[in-house]
Amino acid sequence: MTTGSGATEAKVRVLIVDDHVIVRSGLEQFLATTTDIELVATAANGIEALARVEEFEPDVVLMDLSMPEMDGIEATRQIAEHHPSSRVLVLTSFSDQTRIIDALEAGADGYLLKHADPDDIADGIRAVHAGGSPLDPKAARTLLESRRTNHSAPQLTDREREVLLLVREGLANKQIARRLGIAERTVKAHLTSVFQRLGVTDRTQAALWASEHLRAD
Repeated sequence: MTTGSGATEAKVRVLIVDDHVIVRSGLEQFLATTTDIELVATAANGIEALARVEEFEPDVVLMDLSMPEMDGIEATRQIAEHHPSSRVLVLTSFSDQTRIIDALEAGADGYLLKHADPDDIADGIRAVHAGGSPLDPKAARTLLESRRTNHSAPQLTDREREVLLLVREGLANKQIARRLGIAERTVKAHLTSVFQRLGVTDRTQAALWASEHLRAD
């Protein structure tokens, strides 16, 4: 891909993490057909993923969740903590509420399901690299249905509550990250989860909800 001046734009460098050879091979073959995404390495479990991230410093880690040795949740948590420049896009078969929330809380920047169209996966990689947080529609529905079930009292984790209280104070994500001693991307992941739980679409609505329902300790 080139710019108007003729300079070559850098490709999005991707690490695929999945314990199934067929899945890794299929993704590798598909990404080879794109012009702006480059596969730099693959890994079969979380431990290998951490080693590959250390070695290749990928822009995006395409992360499975259920793997031997170390699962994708723990691998995501360690990548978010130690390699914040590598963004994590979960690609899994699981769409249950617990897995989605655990992945987002661990620091995942997006959550897609393996039944997604290949082009949607590529778009998800691009979105995460650009700072977005793509969420599979089925995963989003799971979170929304959970919110409806507990509409009168959405269940927030302690960390989500801390983040929401600071949003209510008017702090930006960077300020919240500094106050809580966590990565800015982790703050963003918590907010994505909070928005889904509360059924709101922006931080202003979330702050209003917090003003009505939360009190600082």
